[in-house]
Amino acid sequence: MSELTPARTASARGRIATAAIASAGFVALLWAVEIVDTVLGNRLDYYGIQPREIDGLWGILWAPLLHGGWQHLLANSGPALVLTFVIALSGLALWAEATAIIWVVAGVGTWLIAQPNSVHIGASSLIFGWITFLVLRGVFARSALQIVVGVLVLGAYGGVLWGVFPGQQGISWQGHLFGAVGGVIAAVLLGRRARESSAATARR
Repeated sequence: MSELTPARTASARGRIATAAIASAGFVALLWAVEIVDTVLGNRLDYYGIQPREIDGLWGILWAPLLHGGWQHLLANSGPALVLTFVIALSGLALWAEATAIIWVVAGVGTWLIAQPNSVHIGASSLIFGWITFLVLRGVFARSALQIVVGVLVLGAYGGVLWGVFPGQQGISWQGHLFGAVGGVIAAVLLGRRARESSAATARR
């Protein structure tokens, strides 16, 4: 029977603290960007994704950090705080890798298929990706604990996944859709890697 040694307890506390700092820091970054955008008269929003425009490719880098006002930011802040924390509990590197995959897939997909003469911004593409990543990661990693986490995340946030379909005017369902696709890709790649790493450790 395993015991919680002082070293393990300290390690767990360290992971929790690191995840909390990471999630709070990311959301603080979003707020800082929105403050600057407000001061500049919302001019930063222009740097979102502009479909099939060469200059609009730069929006892939900036779009998740930009929001169309405080209400938009408030709607994304809570899920971003929670989901970043949950993923970062498994390590900042994992969160960074999953987020990078989601960020790029969501951005490129939106740039390719979204309606012309539009600008797409907001962290919701990441949120949709984080949800699908957490829901599926345990399946590909073959981790019972992660599967349980995925079920809890699905119960808490699964309803928002209907946002991948065309619907409300002014909402970038393309960003939602490809964010979710990016999360699936991240779950497959990173989940399988975790499974292979665990199997290699077990063989030693």
